[in-house]
Amino acid sequence: MAKSGHGHTPAAWTGVIIAFIGFCVTCVFIVAANPVGFWAGIALLGISAVVGGIMKMAGLGTPKDTPEIQRMREDAAAKVRARLEAQVG
Repeated sequence: MAKSGHGHTPAAWTGVIIAFIGFCVTCVFIVAANPVGFWAGIALLGISAVVGGIMKMAGLGTPKDTPEIQRMREDAAAKVRARLEAQVG
């Protein structure tokens, strides 16, 4: 997964940090038997998804590959395959 860059963006990190805080708030208020605090934590979980999505739309998420980059990636993969086949056969 690390090679794909999955989650290594400001949008992802911000969304996860806000969700983690919301999760912690929710857990604390469950133990404290405080429904208002519990729902505030749940609201933070929803806010984390919204903030992450907005940041992704603003260009802080994983960029989409252009057709040129995709073609270059496919060409490189074909070269590697050809090299491996030459070594094996």
